[in-house]
Amino acid sequence: MNNNYTQYFNTNIRYIIILITSIINLVLVQPITTHAFPIYAQQGYENPREATGRIVCANCHLAQKPIEIETPKTVLPNTVFEAIIKIPYDKNSKQVLGNGSKGSLNTGAVVILPEGFKLASKNLLTEELKEKTNNIYIQPYSTSKDNILVVGPVSGEKNQEIIFPILSPDPSKDKSVHFLKYPIYVGANRGRGQIYPTGDKTNNNTITASQKGKVIAINMLEKGGYNISIEKDNGEIYTEAIPPGLEPIVSNGSKVIANQNLTNDPNIGGFGQTETEIVLQSPLRIKNMIAFFFIVTLAQIFFVLKKKQWEKVQAAEINF
Repeated sequence: MNNNYTQYFNTNIRYIIILITSIINLVLVQPITTHAFPIYAQQGYENPREATGRIVCANCHLAQKPIEIETPKTVLPNTVFEAIIKIPYDKNSKQVLGNGSKGSLNTGAVVILPEGFKLASKNLLTEELKEKTNNIYIQPYSTSKDNILVVGPVSGEKNQEIIFPILSPDPSKDKSVHFLKYPIYVGANRGRGQIYPTGDKTNNNTITASQKGKVIAINMLEKGGYNISIEKDNGEIYTEAIPPGLEPIVSNGSKVIANQNLTNDPNIGGFGQTETEIVLQSPLRIKNMIAFFFIVTLAQIFFVLKKKQWEKVQAAEINF
């Protein structure tokens, strides 16, 4: 009875701590109005990387944009290193928010590490690294996937570079890890997506005509947005609703065809993914390599000295 109560109490405390931490991060540290939360992917997918290699964030962020990742080529066991994700975009750009107003872009990223690699705890970070990662809340993708890390949404103005402090595993303690070359996959986005997790479109999309016809009226709504009335060839009239934040690019009397753009494209963000490789290097291999180079260098020196000695002997015999 006491054991069950203790377990129940500890579980509730853990959930409360996670909830409070999330609220502090989203409300106090980086207040952002957006729908680009990694929790959507965390709830819908056990693994964010599909069998095809595509990261699931691309299901909602349809536009493609470049990103970069910087990591060391080689790391030693039980070592903290930086994985730097670069998400470039024009800081003067403004995106359409959910209410139709314009606002700054947010950024977010997911890093898929090899098994055994994980987020370094704060007590292992140097003061410099603590300062670099200050106010950035990085969390594991799930309790069973601590090698997959997510962050965001965070302010894009201050976070076009996101630093992940990573702890490498120690094969002497974890027998499932070996001294090999491993891939690291990363995905990152800037700005809002085009699709909600429900499958509905956001207002961060171009509105197109559903059928062929002629524009006969463009009415501006009091709450923002427009209603565009289109008369089909058979005389029937239908209406296309334009959400706030979008501007029509057609006018009265314009003839349109099915799937023709009726508004500008509001999206200025996008998602990108890339990958790199890292070698988990054995200290013993490095020591053996240094010893090998030392022996080769020493052998070369003795070879040169022996050659010089032999040349002197040859010269002495000739003179004699």
